[in-house]
Amino acid sequence: MISDLADRLGLAPGARAIIINADDFGMCHAANSAIAELLDGGGADSATIMVPCAWSPEALAFAASRTDLDIGVHLVLTSEWRRYRWRPLTGTATTLVDADGFFPTDVVSVEELASEADVEAEITAQLQAALDAGVDVTHLDNHMGSVYGLATGRDFLTPVFALAAQHGLPFRLPRSMDGVGVDPELQHLLDRATAAAEAAGVEIIDRLWSHPFELIGEGTPDEETYEQVRDGFIALLRAVPAGVTEIYLHPMVDDDELRAAVDFAAAKRGYERRLLADPAVLQAIADEGLVRIGWRDLRDLQRAAAR
Repeated sequence: MISDLADRLGLAPGARAIIINADDFGMCHAANSAIAELLDGGGADSATIMVPCAWSPEALAFAASRTDLDIGVHLVLTSEWRRYRWRPLTGTATTLVDADGFFPTDVVSVEELASEADVEAEITAQLQAALDAGVDVTHLDNHMGSVYGLATGRDFLTPVFALAAQHGLPFRLPRSMDGVGVDPELQHLLDRATAAAEAAGVEIIDRLWSHPFELIGEGTPDEETYEQVRDGFIALLRAVPAGVTEIYLHPMVDDDELRAAVDFAAAKRGYERRLLADPAVLQAIADEGLVRIGWRDLRDLQRAAAR
């Protein structure tokens, strides 16, 4: 489902625009090192900060010092790893925590147990913390899709859209299930969410793509090589259709810290760092005529329409 977003951004008819976003900025130092490097080098067009995480101060300080870059807030309601966890900014006496006082590990728990009031308070606190740190926030998105309602049908988009509209920020919500890897029969949920975003005056994108989060065959003789990951990513780039597509990855330095924090896919995070700086990937973007834009472009469009 293609909107008129590309036209309103002033792109050429039929333009295939992409935003390459680095998720999980602030999760750990390994993430911060890789993402800062890619933002500086142009390998990533934007990033979003996980404000509740232990290493967010480093990411926030970097973002505050580089207002020329597109950096948003990765709204967090889940904490998925076993050994490394994080808690709400609003404290543990809420519906947002598990028995150990951390955000739950899975989206279903959020959708089933969290109160909308607690979600609203928490996401407001996360955005405000970034603003207070001096970040020129360009957009909002959501860790693990916990506000979309795709697991049980119960979403938290009303407070998200209200927050986004209040601050003049676009939100990462795809209009289409195409390429998301979710049951296409759930498209009706996105249709409803799209209508709500439009009613709130919040800009959203046409589609949201990535490649598998895990490293296929990890720990087996058939484990993917870097070259296979790279070739798969290039194939994904070649398949991008007209409109505005965000492609999100989780680039990190594959080091001892990362391997101590995550349960799997540390190698994949390192591969994603490599491929966003890989000349073959950059050449594929050029060969395909993909137009790289940023979330600031959508923010400017949204704020101009609200005047």
